[in-house]
Amino acid sequence: MNPAMWISKTGVQAQDAKLQAIANNLANVNTVGFKRDRVLFEDLFYQVEQTPGAQRSDGTTSPTGTLLGNGTRILGTQKVFTTGNLQTTSQALDLAIVGNGFLQVEMPDGSTGYTRSGQLQLNADGRLVTAQGLAIVPEITVPAGATEITISESGLVSATVSGSTTPQELGQLQTAGFVNPAGLRATGENLFTETAASGTPTVGNPGSDGLGKLRQGSLEASNVQVVEEMVELIAAQRSYEMNTKVLSAADNMLQTLAQAAR
Repeated sequence: MNPAMWISKTGVQAQDAKLQAIANNLANVNTVGFKRDRVLFEDLFYQVEQTPGAQRSDGTTSPTGTLLGNGTRILGTQKVFTTGNLQTTSQALDLAIVGNGFLQVEMPDGSTGYTRSGQLQLNADGRLVTAQGLAIVPEITVPAGATEITISESGLVSATVSGSTTPQELGQLQTAGFVNPAGLRATGENLFTETAASGTPTVGNPGSDGLGKLRQGSLEASNVQVVEEMVELIAAQRSYEMNTKVLSAADNMLQTLAQAAR
């Protein structure tokens, strides 16, 4: 079997994976707080015909050697945590994080999840929750009949309660930061969970310890750039086509060899 066929097969598989990542990015171009994925590749092991620096039969030294590659494979995928554009909504419970950090939420199993999506709402108990109904951590409860809810850049939540003209403090929002946010596990529904690669979270008030500030009445848009993704799509398509042409060329060479042997 011609080794070029196996090598081009790895190239086709690699570009197919890249195409899947691009499709996911484009599908989430309007998802609040979404972070685009990029695919990382590495070359496979090399077939060493002659080691660089090896002694030749004529007494000279090989300056480069002879190393034949065996294709490529996916090294991993990486979330790109650049900040998306801010969209003004003028909704009191919409929050955007300007800078680093994540809002903390209570997962159904009791663990803590992390999100950049600030589309917050109130549940039946007046507790601040995400659009999926997950409670914000620390717990913030808004009394019935409260008006003019305000959230400061540092996360202080206050509201005007019935019978009072002075705003009442309801609680303090905190955000979490990670040494390696790209190491977080994306679980869908705009959520991330901690892993060994991400490190443990640093929790603090927004605007402190390198954490971003909050902006009320705004949402962070997806950081997917459609033009950039389309360029990546074209490049992946062309690379896919070239690898399939190598498959076809290797097949033609084998066919020619088979006919010559008859």
